[in-house]
Amino acid sequence: MTFDATDSVTLKIWDRSALHHTLDSAVNELSARHNTTTCRVAVTCSGPNTFTLSLRGEGKALASA
Repeated sequence: MTFDATDSVTLKIWDRSALHHTLDSAVNELSARHNTTTCRVAVTCSGPNTFTLSLRGEGKALASA
């Protein structure tokens, strides 16, 4: 998967059986492109079958275990 984006990308995923695989691939691609961890990538459902992936800023709180 390749895409050109600065810090976010929106995907329309029609195939429910590919949902997790597609989102996982997109998260890994976006984090690799920005040389950061996958925990900095936020996934938001932005519409029917539509998901927006974006990088969280350095100053924003990250989820901690």
